[in-house]
Amino acid sequence: MNPNSHRYEGGFPKIGIRPIVDRRKLVKAALAESTMNLAREAAAEITAVLRNPDGSPVEVVIFESCISGMTEAATCAEQFRKEGVGVLVSVSSGWCYPLETMEMDPTLPHAVWGFNGTERPGAVYLAALHAAHNQKGLPIFKIYGRHIQDQHEGKLPQDVRDQLIRFTRAGMAAALLRGKSYLSIGSVSMGIAGCIVDENFYQRYLGMRNAYVDMTEVRRRMEKHIYDEQEFQKAMAWAALHCKEGPDPNPESVQISPESKLKNWETSIRMTMIVRDLMIGNPRLAEKGYEEEAYGYNAIASGFQGQREWTDHLPSADVLEAVLCSSFDWNGIREPYMIATENDNLNAITMLLNHYVSYTAQIFADVRAYWSPEAVERVTGWRADGMAASGFIHLINSGPAALDGTGEQQRDGQPVMKPHWEIKEHEVQACLDAVSWRPTYMDQFAGGGYSTDYTSRGGMPVTMARINLISGLGPVLQLAEGYTIDLPEAVHEQLDLRTTPTWPTTWFVPRLVADDPVFGDVYTVMEAWGSNHCAVSYGHIGEDLITLASMLRIPVNMHNIETSRIFRPSAWSAFGTKDLEAADYRACAAYGPLYG
Repeated sequence: MNPNSHRYEGGFPKIGIRPIVDRRKLVKAALAESTMNLAREAAAEITAVLRNPDGSPVEVVIFESCISGMTEAATCAEQFRKEGVGVLVSVSSGWCYPLETMEMDPTLPHAVWGFNGTERPGAVYLAALHAAHNQKGLPIFKIYGRHIQDQHEGKLPQDVRDQLIRFTRAGMAAALLRGKSYLSIGSVSMGIAGCIVDENFYQRYLGMRNAYVDMTEVRRRMEKHIYDEQEFQKAMAWAALHCKEGPDPNPESVQISPESKLKNWETSIRMTMIVRDLMIGNPRLAEKGYEEEAYGYNAIASGFQGQREWTDHLPSADVLEAVLCSSFDWNGIREPYMIATENDNLNAITMLLNHYVSYTAQIFADVRAYWSPEAVERVTGWRADGMAASGFIHLINSGPAALDGTGEQQRDGQPVMKPHWEIKEHEVQACLDAVSWRPTYMDQFAGGGYSTDYTSRGGMPVTMARINLISGLGPVLQLAEGYTIDLPEAVHEQLDLRTTPTWPTTWFVPRLVADDPVFGDVYTVMEAWGSNHCAVSYGHIGEDLITLASMLRIPVNMHNIETSRIFRPSAWSAFGTKDLEAADYRACAAYGPLYG
């Protein structure tokens, strides 16, 4: 049995399209079919691009007839509610009656595309409708093509398509959060404030629940064998074949025996299976008589405290975090899990948002150090050049950097991190071959265990992001688009050895922006970062994160995204058009969190 097969038994949210027409008989007759065609065109574009977390195309529901008044609007709302629609797109090719056709559920992300034609100006309806929404405190996204089209065209221009996809991608991410949970395994690790679970944030901003399990539950399940024994044997064989051990970094006097190291592997594999089962459940456990344990916590993200109450006497969680966060394991290629080391739930949620808009596995990392060109030259004798000429940031952490982060997957000959449904078996093997599993430093992890040692390949476009909670303000998002870079091997070795060389390293350079107070140079990006952790996603997804943050009413306090790529609800412009960052703060404060 594949334990991932039941992961989304509740199904996925759908996207609902509302065709809107003027209710006057002759006008309705003239525009109904062309409006439905616009809805079909929009649906086709969405399903061709967007995917559910399991890789299947998102499902789009088009209301069966055009909406021209309150009765049809109510019927549409009820149909969409029954069908699990979580994102709305209204489409109109001409003038309609805004107050009689609008959808008023404040929790559903909503965009309106008004066809930009002059014969039957849908743009006029769009303008009137978004004004009505803004007046009623129900912000929506405007989709308005730059160029006027002929009425008979009925096609999506590129700019309309781009806005439609950006909105629906972010809207699906918001909808996927609703009703799910974050599972906290343990509590606060080593005094890190990001481990504190703020239920107000989860409930009001994300629409999520919180679940809590003490780490002793993992120990109980190990001791009582509350896991799939057959899968455990399969996993151990996989690890023996594919997880090559690297040199032990500890002095010989404190190195543990080969027998103890094997037991650490066994414990680490059991931990991996148990944490996964805690998150999503496992029907196999019910077959063994453990009905309650088989349920799981409906968790789409979780964190394991580990340090130090666990790691002082048991193997670290590095193996479970690295394996679960990757797009593959002993059961094959599958969607990655979002697991935060040290139970840093704020980083876990950032990983989750990144994943839902990029579809890829995530790198969890410390924002360890900024290396200036001068410091690099002093230490190594090498004068940084190329993309590294202004310095770079060392991203590194002990376990949960997904193995996809090696960059050994490829597209057009370039290193990438792919959605799991695009990954090939030989790419899985290439990722595994690039990783050395190193015994942990015994002075840090007295219980032993293994960490992943690899270096991300340079040349990958990536986005570094983090949500922080600020007293008196609430959640804020910061992000930096940039690239992974390669260093000369001797330089890498010298710099890597100065920290913890048994952990995965990503050398990162943010994209700089001239005269920007934060992105003017690499140092100020590091200096302005709001925490010790970050989540790194493949791809330049900053624009999608900004759109998603505006839906959730989370302001963005730091980014390097061009103004032309920013897409927020139309009401945001009423809060200021010259300083978009300040307007974003004012709008988020005025509307409050999405779920009140």
